[in-house]
Amino acid sequence: MIRIGAKIAALAITGFLATACTVQPLYAPSGPASAAQNAALASIYVKPADDRVGQQVRNALIFLLNGGSGQPANPAYELDLKVSRSNRGTLVIQTPNDGEPTASTVTVTTNYTLTDTVDETKISARRASASASYDVSGQEFANARAERDAENRAARDVAERIRALLAADLARAGRQ
Repeated sequence: MIRIGAKIAALAITGFLATACTVQPLYAPSGPASAAQNAALASIYVKPADDRVGQQVRNALIFLLNGGSGQPANPAYELDLKVSRSNRGTLVIQTPNDGEPTASTVTVTTNYTLTDTVDETKISARRASASASYDVSGQEFANARAERDAENRAARDVAERIRALLAADLARAGRQ
């Protein structure tokens, strides 16, 4: 009887303690500090890109920084992106007659510089990269489309990484 009572008591205590816990993302902004951080990120103007992949990174980043509302009217910061991409065959699962790979990886690398627009001081300069894989088939159009889709996935991923780095850069510089 004592063992059953102890088990029930332990279970009740565990249940009570579990109800006091909350689950939330580790870096989720909340409170007045998050409002300042979001305002600082929303005041970043992203310069135009030179190519299609750079434009994909730029568009994703503008959406992430401003919640889909576009570029700021009076930006406090300016972000200059230099985007490059590489493509390499990574895996041969089947042995085709021509020795071509059956899987490839696209890597999108971005060097960025964040500058204060008021006094033109450089706040940070960093590099971020992301990769996405795709299957290679015997059809030329399917390969071109799969490569473009992989570029878009890598561009969105690198934009998310840049947003996190920008938040850290602004916090470290005391700009939020």
